[in-house]
Amino acid sequence: MASQECLNFFKGYATLSLLPAKEIIEATTELLSPESRDYDQDRDNRHPLIYGSDEGSRWVRQSICDLTNDAFQLKECVKSKPDYINLTSGASYGILNLLAQTTLPHTGYTRQAFIISPTYFLINEAFVDAGFGDKITAIKELEDSIDLEALKERLEYFDSIHDKEDHSKDHKIINAPGAEKLKKIYKYVLYMVPTFSNPGGRTYSLESRKQVIEIARKHDMLIISDDVYDLLNYEQSLDSLPHPMPRLTFLDRESYAGGDEGFGNTISNATFSKVVAPGLRFGYQESVNKNLVSQLSRGGANASGGTPSQLNSMVVGTMLKNGECTRILQHSRAVYKERCQILYDCIKKCLPSQTEYTLQTGGYFSWVTLPDGYNCREICAILMEKHNVIIPDGSWFEVVGDPKGWDTRSCRLSISFLSADQIERGIKIWGDECKEYALSHNLKF
Repeated sequence: MASQECLNFFKGYATLSLLPAKEIIEATTELLSPESRDYDQDRDNRHPLIYGSDEGSRWVRQSICDLTNDAFQLKECVKSKPDYINLTSGASYGILNLLAQTTLPHTGYTRQAFIISPTYFLINEAFVDAGFGDKITAIKELEDSIDLEALKERLEYFDSIHDKEDHSKDHKIINAPGAEKLKKIYKYVLYMVPTFSNPGGRTYSLESRKQVIEIARKHDMLIISDDVYDLLNYEQSLDSLPHPMPRLTFLDRESYAGGDEGFGNTISNATFSKVVAPGLRFGYQESVNKNLVSQLSRGGANASGGTPSQLNSMVVGTMLKNGECTRILQHSRAVYKERCQILYDCIKKCLPSQTEYTLQTGGYFSWVTLPDGYNCREICAILMEKHNVIIPDGSWFEVVGDPKGWDTRSCRLSISFLSADQIERGIKIWGDECKEYALSHNLKF
């Protein structure tokens, strides 16, 4: 196997040739070449090479707002504003800070975490690190929604067994002595990837988004929305920015009635890892108003070192202002769209006739389900051992402690890393192994 080409459908980052090294060099040069910039002494921005403000550079936050307001075509009352945004070192670390700042499972104040299943496989560890190891419930993903009835039933159950508990002193654990404003801590937290989900590749309908927000408001639940793929839309015109489904935070803001002191029930956790490059480690979070993101920016780590990606945030900000981000996004979408079509055509041609699969229309990932009788876990193991073809079976995408049996027939495929030719070769090998499996197990192919 060592001499065989590795065809890795697991990797969730861009083909190395797609990474915009030249554009990043040019943006960095543009940013750092001047002896000084007009914002170097501005407390809201600061010099690119010193500690940044806690919230992150204001001009970068404004550049992000310009992008999102344009892409999502937001009404005036819903538009993103710099004060509603907190800069992070990417979506993964953003989640860790978010859970540390807004939940308290250790005392039982935060009663339960809900994670959509199948899920992004590495998110489990973030919740375990935050103290949710024995407090995680899986909620199944449906065709264009999640199982809202199951979510409501479980919330009502946990309300019934916890409502009489006294947590009046719990805030002392998570607030510094003498704090002027107490942190907002939620009783529940829900994690989802609502647009081009990882791993399912699904997008939740507008109505389901509104419904889950209403549920969250009723039960004091924070919805963490990983909005990392929504600009990677392959259905819409490649000649302009895509216009994705509204993020949950935009919908929460549109109908928000919590006043100046409220925090809302959603946080958009976004990153430039998929749009530009993951090595930059730069992202942002957005909430309905300034209160929740201000809380996130005042955590101990930010107070000590300022925004965690001061230089890289300004490199990306420069690329937003000079238009490179849009051009990179446009090129990536064209490449990925072609790969999606190749993947779909190959699956229809090479895999068993009753395989469940739909054309991927955005993001990095799609979900395949083989017919009854085929054991995806066994076949994927054969592919790796005999052919150096790596396809992760569904067991990777279970919610920790609450498995749903995804390993039996399903697996996830990535179009971000392999070329179109490699995708075609890998799926053909997979199909050949499925044929052999069908013969040896007396199955229809």
